Amino acid sequence: MVFHLRSLKLFTAIAFVAAFLTACSEDASPTQNSAPAAAPMASAAEETEEQLVERALGIHERVITLDTHADINTTNFTPEVNYTSNLDTQVNLPKMEQGGLDVAWFIVYTGQSTLDAEGYAVAYANAIDKFDAIHRLAEEIAPELIEIAYTSDDVRRIIAEGKKVAMIGIENAYPVGLDMDNIKDFQERGGRYMSLAHNGHSQFSDSNTGERDNIWLHDGLSEMGREAVAQMNKWGIMIDVSHPSKGAIMEMLDLTRAPLVASHSSARAMSEHSRNLDDEQLLRIKENGGVVQTVAFSSYLNADKNSLFSEARRNLITEIAADLGVEVLSFPEIGALSEVQRTIYRGLMDEVNALAAPRLEAEVNAIAAPVDVIDFVNHIDYIVELIGLEHVGISSDFDGGGGISGWNDASETANVTIELVRRGYSEEQIGLLWSGNLLRVLDDVQRIAAEIQAE
Repeated sequence: MVFHLRSLKLFTAIAFVAAFLTACSEDASPTQNSAPAAAPMASAAEETEEQLVERALGIHERVITLDTHADINTTNFTPEVNYTSNLDTQVNLPKMEQGGLDVAWFIVYTGQSTLDAEGYAVAYANAIDKFDAIHRLAEEIAPELIEIAYTSDDVRRIIAEGKKVAMIGIENAYPVGLDMDNIKDFQERGGRYMSLAHNGHSQFSDSNTGERDNIWLHDGLSEMGREAVAQMNKWGIMIDVSHPSKGAIMEMLDLTRAPLVASHSSARAMSEHSRNLDDEQLLRIKENGGVVQTVAFSSYLNADKNSLFSEARRNLITEIAADLGVEVLSFPEIGALSEVQRTIYRGLMDEVNALAAPRLEAEVNAIAAPVDVIDFVNHIDYIVELIGLEHVGISSDFDGGGGISGWNDASETANVTIELVRRGYSEEQIGLLWSGNLLRVLDDVQRIAAEIQAE
């Protein structure tokens, strides 16, 4: 069943207003980080809340909305189970239609493992499995609903044809192994950005996770990493700096001939986390002509607020679980279970969460509000003010840990536009934030690649 944004305008307005009133308090107070980027089009006396939401939804329908980071599980890309159904995933085609999300970058993610032949072989197989899954969805399962885009022109053409757009990002170059020809191969499979590390040092680059123990493998990039920068420039793959270490990122900025992208990062000055970018990095990305795709990841947006909310929610979940005789397990403990035990445990926790749901507002949100769309747009405001609107974009990290109150899946995408309108951003500016800036960088990277290949 396909849902349309127009039919949900009243529902979206009511839902957003409720969330906004719940989460306002100090977050809505004027600060240097939440000042509007432009003068509002109408004063509060001239435009009601209903009119503002209606105007925002009109803008949302007209601009191209693009999210640069949505993780996938290939079990959801089969003929029997796939994104044509409203699965229990944050992104799928019905949710994209419902929320007016035009473009989803599906991610070929590989976790970091051993730097040896066995590790590289397993990682390569994982990457190919994910490439194949994305192509299967777009080319075999639902070609009438979604198509893969390789250029910005493809994006505009596919949307004009009434279809959703899939693009492909590669999170961690670890699957490249030691064969640099795989970089060109991944580009030919549709990869249009790639990070040189994830959570753990790769053969190419140190990771931001080195900040935890101050242990580094390369003190930035390895020699292979420096060669990878040149190869990505040559073949038209945007270099993603969202997971590598600061030293590696600064080295990439020194070496690259093309603009870079941070596919899912926020501002470190707003919330301390090694995955966020500090002001020095942000200013260098501005000089480079790149773009920072601000990410809707709770702990990156407001670590203190998220900790309070998580503790309050954990207390409620633990109480309900204890009443049912269920022990709440940690992630490592869940990982140690057999597949059968894990299935049983998830079923029990689904029951716990269902019982918790009607109590969250009064017993959790009322005492520790969740990180929300206001916190998210505060980061957008900060980065816009520091480096300019033309260097800022939007990402979710859905199905990979992302999601906030008000934008917890693709069906709620319009709420981001509503908050941008509330801050005073114009339709042109919102179009740049949602897609224009990222597509401009992609164009630049592909133009420079053609020049390099012609040398």
